[in-house]
Amino acid sequence: MSPPFRRPPVSTAPPDADELSRRVAAFLAEHDPAATDRLKFLRARFDAGLAWVHYPRGLGGCDAPRALQRDVDRLFAKAGAPTNRPERNGIGLGMAAPTLLAAGTDEQRARFLRPLWTGEDIWCQLFSEPGAGSDLAALGTRAVRDGDRWIVNGQKVWTSMAHEARWGLLVTRTDPDVPKHRGMTYFVLDMTAPGVEVRPLRQLTGEAEFNEVFLTDVEIPDAHRLGEVGDGWRVSTHTLMNERVSIGGAAVPRESGMIGVVAGLWRDRPELRTPGLHGELMRLWVEVEAARLAGERLRQSLAAGRPGPEGSGTKLAFAKLNQEVSGLELEMLGTDGLRYDDWTMRRPSEVDFTRRSPGYRYLRAKGNSIEGGTSEILRGIIAERVLGLPGEIRVDKDVPWKDLPK
Repeated sequence: MSPPFRRPPVSTAPPDADELSRRVAAFLAEHDPAATDRLKFLRARFDAGLAWVHYPRGLGGCDAPRALQRDVDRLFAKAGAPTNRPERNGIGLGMAAPTLLAAGTDEQRARFLRPLWTGEDIWCQLFSEPGAGSDLAALGTRAVRDGDRWIVNGQKVWTSMAHEARWGLLVTRTDPDVPKHRGMTYFVLDMTAPGVEVRPLRQLTGEAEFNEVFLTDVEIPDAHRLGEVGDGWRVSTHTLMNERVSIGGAAVPRESGMIGVVAGLWRDRPELRTPGLHGELMRLWVEVEAARLAGERLRQSLAAGRPGPEGSGTKLAFAKLNQEVSGLELEMLGTDGLRYDDWTMRRPSEVDFTRRSPGYRYLRAKGNSIEGGTSEILRGIIAERVLGLPGEIRVDKDVPWKDLPK
């Protein structure tokens, strides 16, 4: 049996809220946000253990309770400190960092976590393939060992921000002779390595935020392997659980995001109001608030940064509500909501719902029920792993991957 993920060491006397406030004040006294170079400030904040406060000392944290992160961020924001622009590196911060913390070696953590948090390195996720999307374990990208390196060939698809990424989370097939869940191995891929080709995928919005990635004889050092050989499914599951929490369970204030946009439209444009639309807005407002509070409870229950299948519920709710709220906005605007004239195939560096047009929000929200795990797959996870219902019949469970229909 594979050994459990290593848990970050916990200090016998973790700092409390008052102690963290004093540390932030002392740090700001030495590093004036207005006079310190942005990158230098962020690096110093990481080194001071005030980046991810619940991470271990030396890795951007100080073994503090996770719940105190928001207080620390609020103190830095009040002082006008620069951020690490998390909207540009959601995959790195929400998925790569917790995976490195759980499954990485000490050397890997020391190498990758600091430039990840500061935003110097953008990350992408190389999981889905043309024949392995919802069924990730069916993937066929091959990695063959050659001494202390691996040679990788294959194709990935729907890779967000691959056009800007420095590093990628890559899952491969290393043993085709065993059942599909047991022959996978997980790597960190250098996106600038020879043989890595990124091609844009144009979306419904007209933009190319997604990509397909082709890997041709790409060399990856064994030192960039995360977890044991053949243990890629377990490491991947950890990444996916964090992904769903980061998409649907992020800490947000009341009436933020899409519901805030639509509520503001309702208040500012009384001519758009009708009794029917008022009832629909109130229904969605309550559902969004309930989902926000459920996400808050989920974050508070995370044990040592290891989310469980409950995160699938927050992501499922996020996708459904984002689509319904964006649809309500168009309905409120009437014919004005149907205007959409930005069909330029841009290569965006971030996904921003609140500062774009209603037409963009409506079109882009359609992808929410696909990215980060389709809603259909998430319902299955909730049914089996949260509610304890009988699992689906899986006839390929014990069949070697090489014998599966392709």
